[in-house]
Amino acid sequence: QVQLVESGGGLVQPGGSLLLSCVASGSFFTNMAWYREAPGKQREMVASITVIGTTEYADSAKGRFTISRDNSKNTEYLQMNSLRPEDTAVYYCAAQVIGSVTWYWGQGTQVTVSS
Repeated sequence: QVQLVESGGGLVQPGGSLLLSCVASGSFFTNMAWYREAPGKQREMVASITVIGTTEYADSAKGRFTISRDNSKNTEYLQMNSLRPEDTAVYYCAAQVIGSVTWYWGQGTQVTVSS
């Protein structure tokens, strides 16, 4: 059974940092990604990473966020620096199982950027 569990969200002041983690289990995962969904907005991709480490970022994340993964632990990370109030959202990790185009999702972790 595929399962993704995020951790690391919370309340942080503008300009602060947070590290999100996502532990995936139940299979071997190829592409992994972080998405976010703010109130009243559509879910959007923040960053993605392939199994060999090729990354892509949304324009809003470039220069501030870093996605990484540890394949030996089936874990992906999102280091978020210089956080802004507009980064406030529920952040979801997502992953594709090898041999499948289906994306699996975690339950989400709340990130709130506020003074």
